[in-house]
Amino acid sequence: MAERLTALVPTKNEERLLGRCLDSVRWADEILVVDSGSTDRTLDIARAAGARILEHEYVDSAAQKNWAIPQARHPWVFLVDADECATPALQGEIRALLAREAGPDKDFYRIGRDTWFFGRRIRRTSFAHDSVARLFRREAGRYENARVHASLVEAGLSGGRLRGRLEHRTCEVFDRYMEKFNRYSTCRAFDYRAKGQRATWWRMLSRPAWRFFRMYVLQRGFLDGRAGLALCGLEAAQVFARLAKLWVLERQEAGEEGAEIGRTIW
Repeated sequence: MAERLTALVPTKNEERLLGRCLDSVRWADEILVVDSGSTDRTLDIARAAGARILEHEYVDSAAQKNWAIPQARHPWVFLVDADECATPALQGEIRALLAREAGPDKDFYRIGRDTWFFGRRIRRTSFAHDSVARLFRREAGRYENARVHASLVEAGLSGGRLRGRLEHRTCEVFDRYMEKFNRYSTCRAFDYRAKGQRATWWRMLSRPAWRFFRMYVLQRGFLDGRAGLALCGLEAAQVFARLAKLWVLERQEAGEEGAEIGRTIW
């Protein structure tokens, strides 16, 4: 008998891409949408797709996932972000894996992602070789303590890799991108501070420059044309924003006037 699967989709205000995402996981035994206070049509779209909906206040990426995973009704979880969708090849591969007589022989499976940036496929830089652990046993699923881009804790688990891929539409509306830019850079600044890192002038100068050089030159982002230039430039700018916010945090904690970072999470 085939192993049963819950497709888990975290959301907030994802009406633009959610329908496409949910269409790609309709074959799952359960679709579980965990929402964090959407004010658009996200929940209507989820209901129309037959999803089970739970609402939970968002604290950070890891906490949201770690709360959501035990809510799944089935022993296997396929975690898909709302801006992703499973390709037909990936859908078939997962279904075949779960239908094997002996069942899956690993605790988790990594999946490669094809990334689109403002409608352009990114074929160079680390974005073109991205992979994430998204299919896992429910009991083995726990995410590391990180405010953004939390990863599955793989220590002590057996892992494999699937050939099928996710399609990742990371950015399509520039205003939404800048909202994420602000949120992610703030969260990373708090993460840096928690780890005892400092915003020295050398780090503020060198790290953004290195990020741009590594992505645009060493990883050949220039071959992706203006999309590659925009991506590499914005990634470097985000590194600088993290460190600038860390500098403000340092001043704020020292009690200096005129220094406040806020806590933009959603």
